[in-house]
Amino acid sequence: MNIVRSVGGKLAGLVLTLFLASLLVFFSRFLVPGDPLSFLLRGRKPSPEAIAAVTEQYGLNLSPWEQYLKWIGGIFTGDFGRSMQYRQSVSEVLLDRLPVTLGLVIIAGLLITVFGLAAGILAAVKRGTWVDRTVVVTLTAFGAIPSFVAAVGFIALFAVQLGWFPSFGSGEGFWDTIRHLILPSAALALVYVVLIGKVTRSAMVEQLGREHVEVATSRGLTQAAVVRRHVLRNAVGPILTVSGMLVAGLLVSSSIIESAFGLSGLGSLLVHSVDRLDFPVVQAIVLLVVAVFVAVNAVVDLLQPLVDPRTVAGAGAR
Repeated sequence: MNIVRSVGGKLAGLVLTLFLASLLVFFSRFLVPGDPLSFLLRGRKPSPEAIAAVTEQYGLNLSPWEQYLKWIGGIFTGDFGRSMQYRQSVSEVLLDRLPVTLGLVIIAGLLITVFGLAAGILAAVKRGTWVDRTVVVTLTAFGAIPSFVAAVGFIALFAVQLGWFPSFGSGEGFWDTIRHLILPSAALALVYVVLIGKVTRSAMVEQLGREHVEVATSRGLTQAAVVRRHVLRNAVGPILTVSGMLVAGLLVSSSIIESAFGLSGLGSLLVHSVDRLDFPVVQAIVLLVVAVFVAVNAVVDLLQPLVDPRTVAGAGAR
C-alpha cells in the first residue's frame, strides 16, 4: 500500500506540474512584445478578408482561454498547432528534428556515464594520492569551460587541425550521422562529466569510510569486490539523483551546441522559432522539455527506494 500511495502521489504531482507548466508556457506568449499576425503577413497590406482568414486559421480570433483550451486539447491527440514559419503541423516539424537531438543527447549521456563514473571511481579509490589530486584538478579545470567554448575548441583541434571529425551538419545515414555527432556530443557532455565525476567521488569517499566497508576489507575481500559490492552500490543513490537533473540541462544546452555545429535539431529550431515569434513551435518544445524533465525525475524518485532501501527505512522511522 505504501508503494501504491507513493506511485499515486508521484503521478498526481507529475500531472499537476505539467498542468501548471502548460499554463505558464502558453500564457507567457502574451507577455512577449510582437504580433504574430505581423509576422504571418510579412509587411504586406492584405484585405480585411485576408486578415480575417489568417486570424481564424491560427485561432488568433479566440480569447486567450479559448486558445489555451484548444491548444491543450490538441496536445492529447498529438496536435501542437501549426507552425507560423514553416506553414505545416508543429508535430511534423518536431519529428523531423527530433532524431538529431535524440542522438546528440544519447551519445552525450553515454560519454557522461562512462567518463564521469570512471573519473569519480578512480579518484575515490586512489583518494589522497597524486592520482586523486590529478583527477580533481582536471575535473575542476574542465568544469570552468562553457559548452560553446568547448565546441569552438573541439572544432579547431579535431575538425580543422586533425581532420578526424566533420564540424558542420548532421550527416546522412546512420554511421555518418554518428560521426557528425561525436564532437557535438563531447562538447555537450564535458561540463556534465565533471559534475558526475565529482558527485561519484564524493559519494564513494563517504561510503569508503563506513564501518561495514572496513569489516569487508578485514575479511580478505579484494579491493575490486569491496568497491563493487559495498561502495559503488551504496553510492548509486546520489549519482542517480543528480543524473535525473542532468536531462533538462542536456536538452537546454543542446541549443548552443546545435547552433555551433550547424545541426538541425530541436535546440536550433527553438532558437530560430524564438527569433521569428513562432509561438506554437516554441510552446511545444518548451513543454516537451518540461515534460521530459518532470517524467525523468519522477522515475528517479520511484527507483530511489529500489536502489537504496535505506531511504524507505528512514522515511518509515520518521
